[in-house]
Amino acid sequence: MIKVDQEKCIGCGLCAGLCPETFQMNADGKSIVIKDQVTDCAKDAAEQCPVSVITVK
Repeated sequence: MIKVDQEKCIGCGLCAGLCPETFQMNADGKSIVIKDQVTDCAKDAAEQCPVSVITVK
């Protein structure tokens, strides 16, 4: 399961840049999960998120 805390997301786009098959930026400029499959790139995006709002389980 992959989750992004929309309240705390700053919309930097790093996750979508690192893992575009999992994350996308929505109309509000926030990250959303488009494919809920735990992959190495999703884990990497979660680790590199500057505000630590991505949860990967």
